[in-house]
Formats: sequence, structure tokens, C-alpha cells
Amino acid sequence: MAETAVVVVDMINNYEHDDAEPLCASVREALPAMTLLVERARAGDAELIYVNDNHGDWSAGRHALIDWARQGAAPELVDPIAPDGDVPFLVKARHSAFYATQLDYLLHQLGVRRVVVVGQVTEQCVLYTALDAYIRHFDVTVPHDAVAHIHPDLAEAALTMMERNMSADIVDARQAAEGL
Repeated sequence: MAETAVVVVDMINNYEHDDAEPLCASVREALPAMTLLVERARAGDAELIYVNDNHGDWSAGRHALIDWARQGAAPELVDPIAPDGDVPFLVKARHSAFYATQLDYLLHQLGVRRVVVVGQVTEQCVLYTALDAYIRHFDVTVPHDAVAHIHPDLAEAALTMMERNMSADIVDARQAAEGL
């Protein structure tokens, strides 16, 4: 049983929405750090779990969402981070990876005590996922270089809130990878 899980939040996206341009720029910067952590989780003892917004399609699962994202505006941002078929993939409706999903149950079943949250959007879904992990008594790590944002100022504020209010470890991806 692994004590740590890397939780990849909302990286399956077609990037065809109003705020896609700044988000894509941020994802391009964060993607190498995200993929480093995914690869380390797969090679080490950490669990790897994807939780992704259903984008309003209540019939969509892993394959449908990945296909939809690959047909979007930035498939080059999807392919490097898309999950393999052997890792858990949970679908969510809104913001937190915990809200109305089986994530809490799955983490407890796996014996996880620490979550490393990567993905998008720092000032939205990453923030709410970190908060929900914290209130469920998980240790939280958020690698600042492995999360992508729309608004840089709000992302900085979100990281500060996670660190101060949720006792999250805000580190770089290389530091986070050492514990995987």
C-alpha cells in the first residue's frame, strides 16, 4: 500500500473555451513538471489517480473524454499527460476532485495519507481539491511548477492560501518527486 498518491486534476481538456489562451500558456510551462511526477509515481511506490471534469457530458468516461480533448485546440497538451488504461480515472462535475466522486473512498482503500495535487486550474479546481484533502486529514503537497493557472495573481494567492490555511507543502516538482 502506498502512502502517497499523485492526483492529476482536470488535465483532459479540449482548450476551446473563453480562457483557453492564458491557460494553454500556463499548461505549456507546467506540463514537464506534471509529467515528471506522473512518471515518478508510475515508477515508484506512489499511487496515480486522475480526476477530471466531465465538461457537462454525463455519459463521458475516460476514453470519450480523452478522444474529445485530442480533437480540441491543443492535443499536444493532452497526449503527454493522458492516463494509461491501468490507472484509476474518476469523473467529476465541479471544482473539487473530492466533490461527489469516489476519491476519498479510493484513497482510504489504498492506504494513502498524502496527496500530491497537480493539474489545472490552480486558482479553482486545484485550490478546492487541496482544501477538501486537508479537511479530510490528508497531508497535502502542491508543486507550484506542476499546476497551471488562468490568472497569475489569483494562482499566487491560491498557493499562499493552501500553504497558510491548509498547511500544504508548496514545493517544486523535483522536491515532490523525492517522496514518490
